[in-house]
Amino acid sequence: MNARTEPSWLTASPMYLVLHWAMGLLLALGPVACSAQPPSEAHAPDEIGIWHVRGNVYMLVGESANATVQVGDQGVLVVDTLSEGESDSLLAAIRTLSDKPIRHVINTHGHPDHSGGNAAVSMAGDALFNQNYSVEDAAENRAPIYAHENVLIAMSAREQPPEFEYWPTSTYFTASKDLYFNGEAVRLLHQPDAHTGGDSVVYFRGSDVISAGDLFITTRYPYIDVANGGSLEGIINALNRIIEIAVPEALQEGGTLIIPGHGRLCDESEVVEYRDMLTLIRSFILERIREGMTLQEVYAARPTFGFDVRYGTDSGFWTTQQFIEAVYNELKAQEAK
Repeated sequence: MNARTEPSWLTASPMYLVLHWAMGLLLALGPVACSAQPPSEAHAPDEIGIWHVRGNVYMLVGESANATVQVGDQGVLVVDTLSEGESDSLLAAIRTLSDKPIRHVINTHGHPDHSGGNAAVSMAGDALFNQNYSVEDAAENRAPIYAHENVLIAMSAREQPPEFEYWPTSTYFTASKDLYFNGEAVRLLHQPDAHTGGDSVVYFRGSDVISAGDLFITTRYPYIDVANGGSLEGIINALNRIIEIAVPEALQEGGTLIIPGHGRLCDESEVVEYRDMLTLIRSFILERIREGMTLQEVYAARPTFGFDVRYGTDSGFWTTQQFIEAVYNELKAQEAK
């Protein structure tokens, strides 16, 4: 089976039910081994774990999320700036990797756990005058903050929006945006209506590393920010895009490395497993909707059975029940069209 194509039999009934339980059982046995493991040493809450991924690219592990840093002769590029409270620790971690100026900041999306350090990291940087930058960035001697325009729209439309210094300063509205920095192409690829309406996958083409933001995580079911344009269909499409870009080394392992928004460093095989898991859950809920089940009846049918031991939670801001509800409402609306 070609992992790059979403297998049609995943949506076929009843075969997908068998795989639903079997795949869940395998996940319950423990995390699948990665070709590259995150740092094993513990770190204090105010520290940032640093892990060399490949080439010029590093994964920085914070309490709130993961950040990606690329270093080189031209300076430093930062993808996602963690929470506001981690700004000092993030900057200190960056300085252990390079004493060059921070030249570029990229937001994969606008949630505060990934963009809360925007002001501090950008202000600590310095714009490159031979690259694209805004007049404001040059005047304030700060690094530009790149993001899809929907990130800026959503951030500025919040009931209590962050101060202007936190907003993206260089937005794009096309399918992609390209940078060339530290000797390699860096591509921002917009993934519409996915985790949010403004997600970007960041692909370091020379290092062969993908920074996925919250389009791919290893710690829970994906948060679908419906209010800001998110959808399960878009997340699955984004995962398929990552799978399309990634190239495994052998037996679907190794090769292109993927930095998730939360969790450990992975390769293509784990993105495939995550995609297949979501496809199975979507198919299960869709079948129940077509049988006329209500949301409460779908809860009782346990559509995430087998996967909950790995991804489920009954507490926190995004529970398993909230995930099921979001998927049910999305599929119900699609069926009504």
